[in-house]
Amino acid sequence: MGKSPFLNSIRQFMRTQGYSIRTEKTYIYWIKYFIRFHARQHPSALSADHVMSFLNHIANSKNVSINTQKTALNALAFLYNRFLKQPFGELDFKYAKQGRRLPIVLSPNEVSLILSKLNSRDRLIFSILYGSGLRISECMRLRVMDIHFSNNSLTVRKGKGNKDRVTILSAQLFEPIKQQIQQSISIQAQDNLKGYGPSLPHALGKKYPSACRQSDRMFLFPSTTICNHPYTGIVCRHHLHDTVARKALKQAVIACGLGGKKISTHTFRHSFATELLKSGRDIRTVQELLGHKNVTTTQIYTHVIGQHFAGTQSPLENINIE
Repeated sequence: MGKSPFLNSIRQFMRTQGYSIRTEKTYIYWIKYFIRFHARQHPSALSADHVMSFLNHIANSKNVSINTQKTALNALAFLYNRFLKQPFGELDFKYAKQGRRLPIVLSPNEVSLILSKLNSRDRLIFSILYGSGLRISECMRLRVMDIHFSNNSLTVRKGKGNKDRVTILSAQLFEPIKQQIQQSISIQAQDNLKGYGPSLPHALGKKYPSACRQSDRMFLFPSTTICNHPYTGIVCRHHLHDTVARKALKQAVIACGLGGKKISTHTFRHSFATELLKSGRDIRTVQELLGHKNVTTTQIYTHVIGQHFAGTQSPLENINIE
């Protein structure tokens, strides 16, 4: 199935459209699942009813989360609307009901305790997640050019929804980031002597072959090994894989005695948002820093801190009743 000409043509189309490798793999997974569910019939021969039956299957029989259901729907919408040019129109599909679940957050003391159990590189990674509100994939993709010491900010490129955004950067991280940059550029210099450098977007690498020698293009957290570029096959050095940080976090959480709490890399992003709201930052600002498309997504954090609106307090706090 993985060598299917049909799936390969989808991959090639997605690459010409600028989709990320992560999205490509996810969409291919759901399209393969859809085809297998319908006894390997070609999607062009299937209808909206077939799409509905598949979505109902994963929602009700497989009990997948609402977000997973949305991802599967997005994959099939891409398949029919963009690739096959056979729009299936509006579907009478309702996501399986799921009660609201508040995200797990860490207190500043818990964050500090976890950071103390990490080595310098991993401590910097999780400090950025907590201090800037990044997703782990966004942090791993940071390049030297994305760090802006002059105005305490960093740029997140091609975040969720393929959008760029700018978020805050703590001055406490200036020195460790500068040290990390020096290490990364040193690795790049050694790679350049061997004829390769950091992996680059296909179009950029093709147009500017010497870009791999520019220090601002180097990843802040480069991989410890080299690989072949997934599109061009050119030898290069990619960024550190997400799983490296996840494994380090798991060990640190156990070492802290916090194993009973479900803590993931995303917990640091949740904690970032919660602490900003607790300190009185307005929800629209937090929405922008997180890169949320809709403010309703950000509003979940107001429930975490027990207030309908961040910074809201009783008017009784302004008078003395003694």
